[in-house]
Amino acid sequence: MIASALTPALCLLNPHAANGRCAALAAPLREALPGVPLVLPENVAAARQRLLALPEGSRVIVAGGDGTVHQLLPALVARRLQLAILPGGTGNDLTRALGLARMGWREALAHAQRAPAAAMDLGEITTAEGGAQLFMSSLTAGFDAAIAIRAQAAPNWLRGQPRYLWATLNEIGRLRVYPMRVEADGQLLSDGPMLFASSLNTPSYGSGMPAAPGARVDDGELQLLRVAAFGRLGALAMMPLLLTGLHLRHAKVSLSRFKILHLTSPALVPLAVDGEPLPSATDIAVRVLTQALSVVRAR
Repeated sequence: MIASALTPALCLLNPHAANGRCAALAAPLREALPGVPLVLPENVAAARQRLLALPEGSRVIVAGGDGTVHQLLPALVARRLQLAILPGGTGNDLTRALGLARMGWREALAHAQRAPAAAMDLGEITTAEGGAQLFMSSLTAGFDAAIAIRAQAAPNWLRGQPRYLWATLNEIGRLRVYPMRVEADGQLLSDGPMLFASSLNTPSYGSGMPAAPGARVDDGELQLLRVAAFGRLGALAMMPLLLTGLHLRHAKVSLSRFKILHLTSPALVPLAVDGEPLPSATDIAVRVLTQALSVVRAR
């Protein structure tokens, strides 16, 4: 039996996603969605305002990538909106986790109008420097956060994993390790120099790197990927392992589940959520928010 179509309240397109390439969808989406407002917001504040004005529980289609969805999370959660994504960004780790990444925009649009929504978990980070921030895919803390920040300065013609590899090679030249005390669910996991200690809600981050293969967006937990201190050559040698999912075999790499996480460091630790930079911090609290977002998924 074919499910009947649902009329979305709004289609929001980020014209800056994928370095501006997502803007090309504007005309075909207007034609494909007669009677549905198509919004190309001038900025994040304008996008959130449009979402906050919708009736609670409305379905909205968002054309963009992980960064786009990340910026909209506060409004989506506040109004309990149903999110349907048309993949159109650079990273797309959330759409990979939802089974949407391989869909063309027409297939994704049809799915967005017919498939039911299901609840997924979110993460929340709180620091004195940046306040509270939601994330749906990853919170990076340390070296991989520095890579995410560096990737924003990559040449526009680099997309996906090549963009992150370019950033990695640039960051290895100025490699730093961070003294971190790591406590999860009240248990001390480690206290010493770390390359990074990052929290994942999706199996991949950094445009498809399979960092936490067992992660699920609806299991009520986040996964913590810890990598102990490496030198430049060791960090460089780790990259092929991370790209192929073989990093978990290394003695300096560990993966664990948690609901509440506390990271402290005497030095400022670089941070990024869903690839977006946050102010560096020394005291970092992370927790899972179960079933916090309603989202259309393919699996």
